[in-house]
Amino acid sequence: MSYAIIQTGGKQYKVKSGEILKIEKLPGSKSDTKVEFKEILAYGDDKIIEIGAPTVQGAKVEANLIKNSKNRTVLIFKKRRRQNSRRKNGHRQQYSMIKINKIFSKDGKVLSEAEKITKPSKKKEEPKKAANK
Repeated sequence: MSYAIIQTGGKQYKVKSGEILKIEKLPGSKSDTKVEFKEILAYGDDKIIEIGAPTVQGAKVEANLIKNSKNRTVLIFKKRRRQNSRRKNGHRQQYSMIKINKIFSKDGKVLSEAEKITKPSKKKEEPKKAANK
């Protein structure tokens, strides 16, 4: 199983093809679009690994943007004792949810690819006839 270590939003993520993850919100992006990550720090599999200095030139990761949304509310509560002073505030961090499709090596070969999801066909079941006795 091959993987890649990408850098986006000031953070680093170890990703595999077919994986769904939350990252910092990508600016100016709409849902159901393709996203390419070119800041690849390393990639490899069980046998070999390629490490960049600081990035691997030519390697990239292709992903689909599923949605942009906000996380749950984080409450910030500040209180100064015996001062009758309280402050309650909330914060919702924005994120982008992505699904990794392909991981490319530095020479352009596809290292791994996500499996296509096929919807199972619906079979109509015939109603069973009750036996009269």
